[in-house]
Formats: sequence, C-alpha cells, structure tokens
Amino acid sequence: MTLQAIRPSRFPWFRYDGYSFSLGLTHGDGAWLSGHSASEYDPESGRIVVRGGMTDQARTAYAKIGAILDAAGLSFADVTRVTENVTVAGLDAYQEAAAVRAEIFGEHRPAVSTVIVDRLLRPAAFIEIEVHASAGGATAAAGGVAEAPDGTIFLPTVLPLDEQGDVVAEGDLTGQYAYCLERADLLLRGIGSSLDAAVTTYDYTTPATRDVYRRTHAVRKERLGGAGVYPGAGGILMSRLHRPGVLVALDVTASRHPLEAVNPGWARYDTLTYTPGVRAGGMLWMSGFAALDMETQQALHPGDVVAQAEVTYGAILRVLDAAGAGPEHLLSTIEYVCPEGLSAYRGVADVRKRLLREPWPASTGAICAGLLRPEFLIEVFPAAVLP
Repeated sequence: MTLQAIRPSRFPWFRYDGYSFSLGLTHGDGAWLSGHSASEYDPESGRIVVRGGMTDQARTAYAKIGAILDAAGLSFADVTRVTENVTVAGLDAYQEAAAVRAEIFGEHRPAVSTVIVDRLLRPAAFIEIEVHASAGGATAAAGGVAEAPDGTIFLPTVLPLDEQGDVVAEGDLTGQYAYCLERADLLLRGIGSSLDAAVTTYDYTTPATRDVYRRTHAVRKERLGGAGVYPGAGGILMSRLHRPGVLVALDVTASRHPLEAVNPGWARYDTLTYTPGVRAGGMLWMSGFAALDMETQQALHPGDVVAQAEVTYGAILRVLDAAGAGPEHLLSTIEYVCPEGLSAYRGVADVRKRLLREPWPASTGAICAGLLRPEFLIEVFPAAVLP
C-alpha cells in the first residue's frame, strides 16, 4: 500500500506545488495532513499573508483542512485526531479556536492535542492545525480518547491538573511528569489498554526545567516499557505552557498491535527509556531526532541549522532502513526549530528535497524556546508507514 499526495482540484489559498512537503497524504482509508494556518497568497503584495484574529484564523485553517479532506474522499466526521499548535501570543484567545472547532465537529469527538509553541513560521499566525482522519472516524471514549479503525489510540494532551483543575505537584517537574503518565495509563485502561501499549510519548517542558529534566528518566523507567518495548519519545522546550504552574504537557499515542523495537544498532538506547522506532501493525512510530553523534553523544555542527538537519534526517533514514522502509514511506514530520536557527531555516527545505522522496511527507513546523541539548537548533518528530 503506497502513500498518495492529496491534490485538491481547487485550493484558492496558495499554489501548493514545489514544496518539500505535501498538503496531506493518504494511506489506504486514512489521511495525514500537514499543519495548516491561515496563510494565503495576497495578489496585491505578491506575498503569503495571514489575516485576522484567532477566530478568523481558525476558520481559514479549518476551511483548508475541509478542502483537503474532501479531495481525499473524507470529511470532518472521519477525523480521529486534531492537533492545534497555538502560539504564546494567541494563547489567551485560544477559547475562540476551541469554539470554532466545536462548531465544525458538532457531536463528533476526535482526540484533541494542544501544543503551545513560541511562534509559528508565519509570524502573524496564532494557530496551525493538523489532523489525522480515517474512513468511518474514530471510536470515542471517556476522557477525550479516540481510537482509529487501524488500532491506533490517540490521547488528548495530558496536563498535571487534578479533577478540580488545580495544578498538582506545583514546582516539581518529576511529580508532574509522574502524574501525567499515571493519568495517561488510566485513560488507556479505560478502553482495555495500558501505558504498555504506548508507541510515542512527546513532552513539552519549559527552559527553567532543563537542568532537572534528567530526573524524569526514573519516572519513565518505572512506568513505561512494561511490554518490553519503550515508546519513541521527544522533548521540546516552550517558554510558556497551557497554564501558570504547568511544567510539562504530554502527548501519548498507543496501539492495539504488538510492539517491536526498531534500532539500527545504536548502543546508547540500551540504557534509555525510549526507542528509536516502534513497529506497530503497519506503522513505524519514531523518537524525535536531532544532530547527535550516536557513538560519542556529541552534538554536531553547533550554530548550523542546515548541517544539523542533514544529520537529523540522516538518522531518520537509518531507522527507516532498519525497519525495511525508505524515504518514500515517510508519512509525517514535525520540525521544531530554535530562534537561533531561523535565519538559515529555509535551507532545510533543500536538505529535505535531497534526502526525502515524493510524494513528500505531511509536515508541520514551529518555533520553540529551545531543545534539551542547548547546542541543538532543530528536532524532528517523524512517523512512517511500512511497506
């Protein structure tokens, strides 16, 4: 089963040819869309612009998504997960976007992941939205959990908030991290699964927690990998999260399928609580990758985001190869770039065009406050289908 680019016959916002990503890809009965903001081509200025406040921007983004889904023979009723990347500047108005989402989906309840990002690549954008869809939609469960027909289980973003909405373990990253993992496990057990079935855990913390982040290793070791396979993982620093006092936000994806670790032979993962790749059914879920020398643990090419992207995508291709796949099987990439890497970030597109293949993966890009290793300028979260 091959990936196919979704190509709407009418897409009035901009010409989508020539990029190193697709508007979205189909795989069988499912579709993975790139992140879409309110960007559109302005013929008067000859530039891509973003107009309006949060409500207008959310409506434009969802209009684009609707057109892409329609071109794939799908609709909003088929959406299984929504990821809304919301900027720090737009956070106070986020309820406006939530209201637009509620209006569009009605009684349908996909899982909703909310990622607070420092900025988006279009400076005026407040929100960028990506979705996964599958014919027939998801089976919704308590707590905002949604299960796709292929056995993929999407959890909503898990925050360290108790039943009353109060922050737990205030000022304690490891306490909040443990709470989020326990909450994710409870949500999964509610549908007859558990955290042992996790294929990815992506966490978002703040720069103030960087020095104590290593302490989460013990928390993860105690609660993850019960089926013999640790999930893929990634960690991104954002200057602000969902609420004051929240030190971590956790996004978890799980699978009904048996899990198999995929490792090209990197010994460093023998002592870590995450795995380069996890095979589950027809999917390959991967950890986040940056410009790390897998043997020496040294960060490579400090200050050069393009050279770092070359190493990063090289590592992703190594994992794909170990799973019996290639760049043409790459389904999705999420790129987080630090402010220091922005001036040269356009050059990353050339790296993608050289190393990746058509139909080009769906992709989302956002600006973070930093990465766990200060030398890193870019980290990529990838996912792929297996041939």
